[in-house]
Amino acid sequence: MPPERPAPIRIADAEDPRIAGFVSIRERDLVGREGLFIAEGTVVLRMLAAADRSGRFEALSLLILENRLAGLADDLMGFPSHVPVYVAEKSVFNAIAGFDMHRGVMALGRRVPPPSLGDLLARLPDQALVLAASGLSNHDNVGAIFRNAAAFGVDAVLLDETCCDPLYRKALRVSVGAVLSVPYARGGSADAMISDLDAAGFALWGLSPRGETDLDALPPAPRTALLVGAEGDGLPPSILARIRTARIRQKPGLDSLNVATATGIALYRAATLNARI
Repeated sequence: MPPERPAPIRIADAEDPRIAGFVSIRERDLVGREGLFIAEGTVVLRMLAAADRSGRFEALSLLILENRLAGLADDLMGFPSHVPVYVAEKSVFNAIAGFDMHRGVMALGRRVPPPSLGDLLARLPDQALVLAASGLSNHDNVGAIFRNAAAFGVDAVLLDETCCDPLYRKALRVSVGAVLSVPYARGGSADAMISDLDAAGFALWGLSPRGETDLDALPPAPRTALLVGAEGDGLPPSILARIRTARIRQKPGLDSLNVATATGIALYRAATLNARI
């Protein structure tokens, strides 16, 4: 039988050093999180428990609003017994977070040192779907893209050095925990990322409103990588010149779709072509 979970630890003071990692979480996203991240909400809590078991992430501690504790008993059992569960009443909980935290569920986590881009690609199966991104600085878009990736069976997400950290609190929340379940690598240049994908045998397709091929005509391939760029600017010309490009047909008068929306449409098409869903 698994070891019994120790009793929750009650926090009565927002300055208690045991919950220092949860203090002023908005400001921590701006000034640096020292390799840590905050997971919010019940669904994301469950995703973190699964990610901890997989060894890709480590759960360090949990902070629960007192009136949520009983309803989370089964979810808390998904964490190792050494992960402390702190409990606070509403005024203390909000003072810790720095704002009215109505979800009442937070976890402090840390990412285990991730694989390099090369190692991640080497682990992928012979038939694989990858999403690669360059210049994505909007946390909502990054979170939504990870949610799309999880929905359509993407094997890995690659982010170049100009993309924001998907473990930023808002990106993680918008992804509904998908950042914790979809393997990803972040860093390096877009040019290097494309070269590595090409060497790994991927058919490379960049999404662009001026793409040479309709998305409907995208051919199936054992290994496909879809590339997306920043909202508005899209992929830079130097990248588009190196790869084939596809467009999503739409009514005239609008420059382009939101990048997360376009990614969802394109991933659905690629996943359907390759019988992934």
